[in-house]
Amino acid sequence: MRIEELAPNPGARKSRKRVGRGPGSGHGQTACRGEKGQKSRAGGAKGPGFEGGQMPLIRRIPKRGFTNIFRKEYALINLRDIAKLEGVDVISPEALFDQGIIKKLGDGIKILGLGELKRAVTVQAHKFSKSAIQKIEAAGGHAEVIQL
Repeated sequence: MRIEELAPNPGARKSRKRVGRGPGSGHGQTACRGEKGQKSRAGGAKGPGFEGGQMPLIRRIPKRGFTNIFRKEYALINLRDIAKLEGVDVISPEALFDQGIIKKLGDGIKILGLGELKRAVTVQAHKFSKSAIQKIEAAGGHAEVIQL
């Protein structure tokens, strides 16, 4: 058997129904939609959540809280990720991006204290947790806060 001899099983592929192509086709005039009513008309299909004119569920249930549109999204980095960087003495957002540790900068970088540092490095970031600062300075390094 060769690849050009392959074919689907009989009945596995159906041609689509071509509607509204005249009375001889058997699917003309109303194009298989019936005579009158909402579904027979163009644009008559209502979207998900439409409940026939009844007040939809999403509008009936109580709402709580709010979304802060001014929220800042920081890229979070742990010390264990920084410890994996070999041969880099100044760890900046650009260095982390080049190494593939962060995918996008967002509103800045925050360094968290999970993991240990074995060598002294200078870490430049927009925010630090208290435990991260303690561990960086305990290893002989320096934590620098940079502004965006």
